[in-house]
Amino acid sequence: MIIAELALVTGNENKWREAARILGRPLERVALDLPELQAATSREVALEKARAAFETLTRPLVVEDAGLELAALGGFPGPFIKYWEKLGGLESICRALDGHHDRSATAVCVLAVATVDGVDVVEGRVSGTIAGAPRGERGFGWDAIFIPDGETRTFAEMSPAEKDARSHRRRAWEALSARGSAR
Repeated sequence: MIIAELALVTGNENKWREAARILGRPLERVALDLPELQAATSREVALEKARAAFETLTRPLVVEDAGLELAALGGFPGPFIKYWEKLGGLESICRALDGHHDRSATAVCVLAVATVDGVDVVEGRVSGTIAGAPRGERGFGWDAIFIPDGETRTFAEMSPAEKDARSHRRRAWEALSARGSAR
């Protein structure tokens, strides 16, 4: 299966736009209301979402799940980050690390490709730290609090091209492209 033949199944227009920028070409998007699995890892969530999407669409597709793992909290919230962000806001995530000497975090993007042959998974990870407070106006989700290693700016303070060059999403799409095909 060639990546160009895959549709990205997501209701998140920002993820779709970013993926198309990273790929450097148009990417078909299918907005499908999928059950949101609660699981300990983004990998588990992506696998189940891909299986459910393929069952409904019966065509080659890719789904994404992203997470933010905070070292001081044992990897939490991981795939639950969007719920924390929605319920408490980005500031609350920053405050949760106050008093911890370790503000390190890992941004995770998992892509699960579903075809008639099954589901294949790739992952992109970027290490960084959590800012003391949200900063920047660009991006989406938790971009305003994540500072990738080697940077002083959050993803939200970078131009889209700068973020795309070093993001967890780029690493996942590159890993998928390097495979050249899904199982």
